[in-house]
Amino acid sequence: MRRRGQELEQAILKAAQDELLESGYAGLTMERVAKRAGTNKNALYRRWPNRAALGVAAYADLAATQTVIPDTGSLRGDVLALLRAANSHWSSPLGEILRGLLSGAADDPELLAVLHSRATDAGAGMWQDVLGRAGIEVTPRVATVAIGLLRNEFVTRGAPTVPDEVLVEIVDEVYLPLVTGPGRAPDARVEQNERVEHARRQVEQA
Repeated sequence: MRRRGQELEQAILKAAQDELLESGYAGLTMERVAKRAGTNKNALYRRWPNRAALGVAAYADLAATQTVIPDTGSLRGDVLALLRAANSHWSSPLGEILRGLLSGAADDPELLAVLHSRATDAGAGMWQDVLGRAGIEVTPRVATVAIGLLRNEFVTRGAPTVPDEVLVEIVDEVYLPLVTGPGRAPDARVEQNERVEHARRQVEQA
């Protein structure tokens, strides 16, 4: 049967995802995706202007299925859980695809433009939701500072994963002071969590 609309689009995205998982962004071509999806290149170009747009869309669709917003009961716990999840993601096969996209952007102006246009879309929503529960409203750029710092660790150090103590440092020394600093709404859950921790330490020392 001839596929149309959403059915065909999902078939193309699935084919592109399979290509990314097998060959990375470097091996992604419109020809191979069209062949795997059982369609022609025109069907791809009607939806995505180039392989960069298709590659980013395929990755975003694949990553979205694994997104879970934590609710630990404290702002610190939530943002640390988000950052740990991102660290695990970057260390996974999906993270390898993302690193390939970022690496390819250096020599591909079209890919760079697509990545920049989507940089504050999907990911920022999760962080803003977590901050919103604490009564804090910030721009997408501020909301995703922690992710930017994590990305920098992968790019500059080339490590397969980032040590947990670095994640804690990012959250405690940079992110929380930024979003809860002067002019930001206070987070009652952070204050309560700190009181609980202080009480626990007093009991342990008694």
